[in-house]
Amino acid sequence: MKQGPRIITVANQKGGVGKTTTAINLATALAAIGERVLIVDLDPQGNASTGLGIDKQDRKVSSYDVLTGELTIGEAAIATAVPGLSIVPSTLDLLGVEMEIASAPDRVLRLRNALSRNTAEETGFSYVLIDCPPSLNLLTLNSMAAADSVLVPLQCEFFALEGLSQLLETVEQVRRSINPSLTIQGIVLTMFDRRNNLANQVVEDVRAHMGEKVYETIIPRNVRVSEAPSHGKPAILYDLACAGSQAYLQLASEVIRRERRLQAA
Repeated sequence: MKQGPRIITVANQKGGVGKTTTAINLATALAAIGERVLIVDLDPQGNASTGLGIDKQDRKVSSYDVLTGELTIGEAAIATAVPGLSIVPSTLDLLGVEMEIASAPDRVLRLRNALSRNTAEETGFSYVLIDCPPSLNLLTLNSMAAADSVLVPLQCEFFALEGLSQLLETVEQVRRSINPSLTIQGIVLTMFDRRNNLANQVVEDVRAHMGEKVYETIIPRNVRVSEAPSHGKPAILYDLACAGSQAYLQLASEVIRRERRLQAA
């Protein structure tokens, strides 16, 4: 049995698919049911940090410091307004970290090494969610090398399957070369509009290709979810009753059920 927190990386090389929204709302939902959760913001844009109300001037430490070895995960994590949820925030320093560590022999393993030095006993986290940049770069490879599984947000649009195949190929490469235990936790369909015939067709196509890997929960396109980040809050705190928040709560239940099955296997 693996010791320490379950580590899930939230990844898609395409931007605008609801990746960060999924990371912060899933983390909030997990915290709401009593889990201690950490988000590691690996996106230089820092949207997960902003969406959880961490102002840029308050980001004195960041995931950059973790990847360069200056700080441990425990030292870089700061509490959010959500009880039980902490974050290692992102700063623009991350834009240069690839150049800084490119020649290091452990360049792909920096995050894994940092997380392995922080056991569950030291930090108390039961889940770590990693929010990746929207590209398949060294930061994303670090997240996959550190993770137990990958959660893929997939927008219900025409090119969805094309982008998914590229991401799955990357996961397979990481599994072969760096992290043989990496699995696909699941694929979550986002920004779904039931009035759109194409969106309904995408749902059918993705389920036909990926089967049980696709979560039953579908995240609807929702104005309140879109508004929440500008208020520095997850949608679940901004408007618990809205359709998007309720969908993320259902998704958290599905994730936990899958995790329990994996651990029991």
